[in-house]
Amino acid sequence: MINWLDNRTGIRHLLSAVLFEKIPGGSRWRYVWGSTLTFTFFVQVVTGIILWMAYSPSVQTAWESVFYIQYEMSSGWLLRGVHHYTAQAMTILLVLHLMQVIIDGAYRAPREINFWFGIALLNLVLALSLTGYLLPWDQKGYWATKVTTSLMAATPIIGPGLEKLVVGGAEYGHHTLTRFFAFHAGVLPAAVVALIAGHIYLFRRHGITPKQPLRKPDAMFWPDQVLKDAVACLAVFATILLFVLKGKLYGDGHLGAPAEPTEPYAAARPEWYFLFLFQFLKYFPGEREIYGTLVIPGAVMGLICLMPFIGRWRVGHFFNIFVMVLLLGGIGVLTYLAVNEDRKNPEYVQAAAAANRAAERVKTLAQAPTGIPVEGAVALLRNDPLTQGPKLFAIHCASCHRYAGRDGLGTVPGDEPSAADLKGFASREWLTKLISIDHITSDAFFGKTAFSEGKMAKFVERKVAQFDGTEKEQLRKAIIALSAEARLPQQADMDQAESSLIEEGKNHLLNDIGCADCHEFHFEDEDATGPDLTGYGSKEWLTAMIGNPTHERFYGDKNDRMPAFATEGILNSSQISLLADWLRNDWYEPEALAATAEWCTPKWEQPQIRETKPSAPYTLVSCRICCWAAPRRKFNPRMSNGRLRSRHSKRKTRRIPFSQAACSSSGVPASACGNPFRPTFPKPKSSTEASAVPRSLTASTLQTGSSFPTHRSPSSCMPATTTLPRVRTPRQS
Repeated sequence: MINWLDNRTGIRHLLSAVLFEKIPGGSRWRYVWGSTLTFTFFVQVVTGIILWMAYSPSVQTAWESVFYIQYEMSSGWLLRGVHHYTAQAMTILLVLHLMQVIIDGAYRAPREINFWFGIALLNLVLALSLTGYLLPWDQKGYWATKVTTSLMAATPIIGPGLEKLVVGGAEYGHHTLTRFFAFHAGVLPAAVVALIAGHIYLFRRHGITPKQPLRKPDAMFWPDQVLKDAVACLAVFATILLFVLKGKLYGDGHLGAPAEPTEPYAAARPEWYFLFLFQFLKYFPGEREIYGTLVIPGAVMGLICLMPFIGRWRVGHFFNIFVMVLLLGGIGVLTYLAVNEDRKNPEYVQAAAAANRAAERVKTLAQAPTGIPVEGAVALLRNDPLTQGPKLFAIHCASCHRYAGRDGLGTVPGDEPSAADLKGFASREWLTKLISIDHITSDAFFGKTAFSEGKMAKFVERKVAQFDGTEKEQLRKAIIALSAEARLPQQADMDQAESSLIEEGKNHLLNDIGCADCHEFHFEDEDATGPDLTGYGSKEWLTAMIGNPTHERFYGDKNDRMPAFATEGILNSSQISLLADWLRNDWYEPEALAATAEWCTPKWEQPQIRETKPSAPYTLVSCRICCWAAPRRKFNPRMSNGRLRSRHSKRKTRRIPFSQAACSSSGVPASACGNPFRPTFPKPKSSTEASAVPRSLTASTLQTGSSFPTHRSPSSCMPATTTLPRVRTPRQS
């Protein structure tokens, strides 16, 4: 067979020419850099092709497909990690190879063209890194690439046109991504292959330039040098795998938040091997920028290309070595200065921390049961109260209010607050401090508002301060009842466990404490002068309050400076909803799926039974099992035209089969299940039918298999961010 193949291809002669080349002075470790570079490029090609199979280059699917590769595809994190770190290893290996060539004098005649090929390969590898940085379409890649390409506009005459050609138009978008992908996966690799072929051909034509003097006898390329090359390649690959495993261990997927062109990003920085240029440009501001982007880098590159001619003489050779050492030393110093300045820059540190939080947050949202919406992952953060709430608060509320003494984003404003601190609003702790003589007129509550001299403050100072032990206990229960109106997620368990205490507190609030003298609470009162306390702190109450505090339901003409954000068009309904959810700590968290019952607590649609709580087996057993058993939503942009598809997770915590048995195993019939993936039950056809339904359910009713009452909506087993339509009470009707 071998003879047949050799007769038709001449493979023996080819292998003999490749392997049995004489190496002057024998094999040496300093000759391994070229082989390691060829090996790393081969690794890049293989991993790149596999990643290409799952990558989708568009602004709506690029980040999503990278997320799928990193967190969903089998061994995708390994492939992407190897591809990522091998790209950085190639840059280091190219510099080492370049230094070895210059020190050994392998750039001098007749090897000038081969040396220039190597310089071209170095620039192509850097171009590959630059184009690949944008492909995940995350914030850091988007903004870093935008800064880099904007430097093209500084080129005289052709600059603006060149930038427009690369970007694909006046603005960054789909064409920018597809052009960078075409360069990264097609044009540049083809150019690298061509230059490598020419580089190897010229290398074999002129042979190895040995380090003089020769210390060993000549040897063949096989097996001595091949063994050293193989060991070096394995060492490089082992180092790459070490970094990949370290990133996996510490959860570093090298994937930021999805690119958001309208969102400022102060943490934009290039990769570490471009930081020296980023720092260098700081010394050439304004009109002098062209010297830092073109003139000086061009002169340095020209000097490197002239080294084969300068190095003809012994002095010139040492001059070339000195230039390279000086150049690499300067690059190292500039890189250190860039890192050190960022470390000492509080604005950058804060921006980088915010970017990391956004990156982790979007990954959490993408792994939620609802998964990534078809609009793209950027919609996850746009609709996330935890992400948007602090920003809205800092812009529109922090001029008067504070959130834990800060502006919501962690910064302490320079001016003094003039309204209440809203951290923990409507919680038991917050209300306890509010109705306290030590706090109600402090700066954290009414101290700098017109209400510091109002009826509420006087009521606390004159009456509450004189409460005896019995009245203080009644006040405590009333506070618990009022806080329960908000249905705060963090208090869901306590509210459910203390339902009887809440009912008792409502009676105290209406009849004993005196709150009903000024406020409405589940009944109409034409003489009420204070805000309505029905549903106080709830999503509906807070949204309406932010939208129009001058409404008669709230402060009316007694409103103290607070804008009507909805009525005046300052915020839209979506923004107000996000702000209200954030103030209520009402956002998705993965541990809330199992740790709290609020995620699955049914929302009551009829006002006359809205205070009724379901029995323990339903709330704590059945719903929790259903939520744990619900299939996770997966998003694969390469499948089903980008639509969502669902499949069961392989995690141990979700191996419960999604079936009727999941509910019936806890003694609860499937018809009583409130899982959002099951068919929901019809709403009551009339108020008469609803009023005829019993006000409560017992565990025995559920366990006997009776049908679920029609007055309850099982469709409420949804995440906390789901907004149900408001139901008007008979009093409001």
